[in-house]
Amino acid sequence: MSINIYVGNLSFDANEGELKSLFEEHGAVDSVKIISDQFTGRSRGFGFVEMQNREEGMRAIKELDSKDFGGRALKLNEARPKNASGGGGGRRDDRRGGGGGSRW
Repeated sequence: MSINIYVGNLSFDANEGELKSLFEEHGAVDSVKIISDQFTGRSRGFGFVEMQNREEGMRAIKELDSKDFGGRALKLNEARPKNASGGGGGRRDDRRGGGGGSRW
């Protein structure tokens, strides 16, 4: 069973190849994705690493959490599924009450 790992506090200069190499020291890596800003293309300072073996992934979390990587201490934990956040964002469009206009 695979595991998806959240990697926070990444250096803005970190790249996916370097991150993959770091995690490959602890087991087989399926994928690496550093999240970037959609407008600037600059890293947002976090990403995800998916590892094939759950036990290897949990060991990587334990060994790499708080490790210096690119001058910053990594923050690692098992990623929550996308739909587990409980919110969907968006805007409620159930306006109640009267319209605009002046009170006076």
